[in-house]
Amino acid sequence: MSISRYELVFTDVTGATQDVVVVERTLYKGSGGHPIYTDPTGIIRAEISDRGEVRVMPSGGHQEPAHAVRARALPEDDGKDPASPSP
Repeated sequence: MSISRYELVFTDVTGATQDVVVVERTLYKGSGGHPIYTDPTGIIRAEISDRGEVRVMPSGGHQEPAHAVRARALPEDDGKDPASPSP
């Protein structure tokens, strides 16, 4: 079973400033074959491996790649996997 939600923690070059964004699993997979997660706006998109490796995917023309990003799994809300078929 895959994790359906993560917190992505973005750290600046000094390591002092952190931004945290919650992302949820989509039905899509990235080029590495791992699920793609997105925030509610669709601006933040990331492929997250089963080992917690994060690859942030650009969603616009003026984004700079994020270098220091960690993924923290969040507890399941209702146990429903959004990538599983509906009954």
